[in-house]
Amino acid sequence: MKPKIILLIKHKKEEQFLRTRTVPFDFSKFEKKTIEETVKKMREIMKKANGIGLSANQVGIPYRFFVAQVPDTQGKQKFYAIFNPEITKVSKDEVETVEEGCLSVPDTYGLVERAYRLILGGQDKRGKKIKIKAWGLLARVFQHEVDHLDGKLFIDKAKETHVIES
Repeated sequence: MKPKIILLIKHKKEEQFLRTRTVPFDFSKFEKKTIEETVKKMREIMKKANGIGLSANQVGIPYRFFVAQVPDTQGKQKFYAIFNPEITKVSKDEVETVEEGCLSVPDTYGLVERAYRLILGGQDKRGKKIKIKAWGLLARVFQHEVDHLDGKLFIDKAKETHVIES
């Protein structure tokens, strides 16, 4: 389970992989050390690319987990590694439309409507069950990453997209 470079939709095979739903992560099939190293490497890849979230399938791993690093209400960076995430509740009456981008869709941005609040269930890197109440940017990142794990990209939901040449 070695994270590779970030897959891009401009390559047909990579786009096909990105659009395939991931399979549940089975903790019994991997050593703790392997999981730790994978999470660490994914965090490095994400940070090097100036991202705030990275799903396993974006780096060639077919399992259901992602990493994210988002500032908390005090501005301190909080890191998440969430396995087998499922959004269990969303605020239907509180939605927000904000511009998003994606490491797998470089230089492309678009307005995406998402729930402002949600509850995310899943497991931490040790397999312990977790439940997180999230709102704002964190809720948006969780929805974006869960979409990835379901084989969906933000450009599928974006109302309008535009390209910024880098």
